[in-house]
Amino acid sequence: MDTTSSNKFLLPVAVIIAGLLVAGAVVWNSSNPGPGTADTASVDIEDVRTEGEPYIGDPNAPVTIAFWSDFQCPFCKAFEVGHPEIPTPPAFPDIVREYVDTGKVKLVFKDVVFLSPRMGQDSLTGALYNQAVWKLYPEKYLEWRTAMMSAQDEEGGGFGNAQSIDSLNATIPGLDAARIAADVNANRAAYERHAQEVTAEAQRLGVNATPSLIIGDELIAGAYPYASFKTALDTVVK
Repeated sequence: MDTTSSNKFLLPVAVIIAGLLVAGAVVWNSSNPGPGTADTASVDIEDVRTEGEPYIGDPNAPVTIAFWSDFQCPFCKAFEVGHPEIPTPPAFPDIVREYVDTGKVKLVFKDVVFLSPRMGQDSLTGALYNQAVWKLYPEKYLEWRTAMMSAQDEEGGGFGNAQSIDSLNATIPGLDAARIAADVNANRAAYERHAQEVTAEAQRLGVNATPSLIIGDELIAGAYPYASFKTALDTVVK
């Protein structure tokens, strides 16, 4: 995919794109990737920028994988914490328990931004708070992220704007909601640029849907059961 075609996904955007719900993933361009497919000729975790991004696991783990998601994506919620309207059980907790907590894998979070008339700016707002929480409270990041996904309601619903995220943050022990909000406001321009870069990087790599995982040289796009990821993980974890 060339740079010109990927520019339409940068923020701020002049043209707002519509979303499609297919194959257990939110697709945010015209392609429809399935498990183990990508728009590029090849995909490799070595091509993913991981420095400075949120992660869980041993920083020196022998294997790194990348997880692309969006805080407004219902299938991302299904993948991470479960969704009442999506029957597939969440695979993320099993991946964390079997590979991250055991020191085999470092899992890096890559949060893209998807704007639509229905969702408005909530996807971008989540990405900004994502960066602030990781910078200020890295030890609380996974707890915060789980709370964000659990609070997600219907696209364009009541949760996802700054006020609702501030209210959520105030309920999480160890987080200073006012400090996080102040950091977002003070660093908004830099955080928006980073969101642009992550979204553009996803396009270059052929990551066109959320949730998507890059495991070694395989791209798996969709909220599939744990077994769909286990095979790929066992291949790279020796």
